Amino acid sequence: MSEEQKPRRLTELSHCAGCAAKLPAADLSRVLGKLKPTKDSKALVGFNTHDDAAVYRMAPGLALVSTVDFFPPVVDDPYDFGAIAAANALSDIYAMGGKPLFALNLVGFPEDRPLEELSRILAGGQAKADEAGIPILGGHSIKDPEPKYGLAVTGSVHPKKVLTNAGARPGDVLLLTKPLGTGIATTAIKRGLASAELTQRVVAQMSTLNRKPGEVFASGKFKVNALTDVTGFGLLGHLLEMMTGAKTRGFLDLERIPILAEVPALAQQGVVPGGTKSNLAHVGKKVRFPKGLPEDIQWVLADAQTNGGLLASVPARDAAKAFRALERAGVDVALIGEVGEGRPGIEVVG
Repeated sequence: MSEEQKPRRLTELSHCAGCAAKLPAADLSRVLGKLKPTKDSKALVGFNTHDDAAVYRMAPGLALVSTVDFFPPVVDDPYDFGAIAAANALSDIYAMGGKPLFALNLVGFPEDRPLEELSRILAGGQAKADEAGIPILGGHSIKDPEPKYGLAVTGSVHPKKVLTNAGARPGDVLLLTKPLGTGIATTAIKRGLASAELTQRVVAQMSTLNRKPGEVFASGKFKVNALTDVTGFGLLGHLLEMMTGAKTRGFLDLERIPILAEVPALAQQGVVPGGTKSNLAHVGKKVRFPKGLPEDIQWVLADAQTNGGLLASVPARDAAKAFRALERAGVDVALIGEVGEGRPGIEVVG
């Protein structure tokens, strides 16, 4: 088969592999700022707080959690792509302290690609829904020259137990449940620069549901003042949203932040997705880095993640309880910093 006859890899059809084709945070904030705020008394969480999902109260003891997420391929294997996209969409429900109930497929697919690829994408998504214990009940599809897949997910939560990203308090510690670097790693995969070990590790991480840490943080066994997941805006972007919502200041310990092996070296080589660079530019004025910190390390901290870990703000007195509960659930966790007083923003130390 000639080079012209070979079908293009899935990631070659994506205009933004590795950054999930997310609109830059600055552009999104500018657009959303022009919309009228929601006045419905049953709307407990809307877009104005930059939270992970919407929450709508249905009854005194019941609220629905609703989210939607889809993107073009970040890996070439159709099944892995479907699993990653589904896990990423489900994460928003867990990040609100909720429990998924059901989902709908969202599909964009090229006319000239084999339908077997689409079947494998949907099979990967179904596998993650099965793992989450929910059905996929339908969905919507369109013709699209760039493949896209994701889910609209509906979940439930008690109205008084919603975990938002805006409740952090001075004296809290910051916990993170997955290492950084998936955006840089998937960019390396697309360029043929990632090792087999890194490829295997990053696919496994992006496919891993945030169900276990989500259930632990929602368990009530210890206090959680704020919770979010680290996705397209990177650690710095999502932490900045958390600090802005709480009018607090975040302090990150650079040496404690977990990072996927090989990622720092790749960043040093300039293997960085456009979304990551946009993230760093967006937060730049509100993040203070140590003097002389190389830009490649700053990129890692701002790296656009796909189905990244949960980021929690927990009172320091409850940190030991949180660690024990997460470890019993088989969840890796790192204490990466703390919350203090001061102008909303972030200081990176170490």
